[in-house]
Amino acid sequence: MVNVSERTARIRSIKSIESERPDMNSNPSNQKLLSFIGIAGAFLIVAVLAAVMVSKNEPPPLDQKRVAERKAALAEIRAADAKDLGTNEVIDPGKGLFRLSIANAMDLTVKEYQNPTAARSNLIARAAKANEAPPKAPEAPSKYE
Repeated sequence: MVNVSERTARIRSIKSIESERPDMNSNPSNQKLLSFIGIAGAFLIVAVLAAVMVSKNEPPPLDQKRVAERKAALAEIRAADAKDLGTNEVIDPGKGLFRLSIANAMDLTVKEYQNPTAARSNLIARAAKANEAPPKAPEAPSKYE
């Protein structure tokens, strides 16, 4: 067994070792300064990485020829859209599909929805007819027949 005097001597030696060790929290201004420097450094690293990524991923500048091509393509698409939205056209005569101009389609919708139940049933029937699967292609005749 350890006697009381030995135990007391051990406790005193541990306390003397602890008193010799520097206290990390004894200088809070130094700790705050180091924390600030660490956080500022982390933000600086992120900012540098972001700047590098932006500069590496920047698309090449457009020359005047490419700008003119893109404007012409956009004008062509808008003209085709305007034509499709403003004219009547037969899409599929076999299924009875037609493209109506927006004005005609709105007038027709207003007239049909005077009776909402009939309009819904007609709409469902037309959608089913427009989306039905085409007939299966005939099989090629066997060369042995």
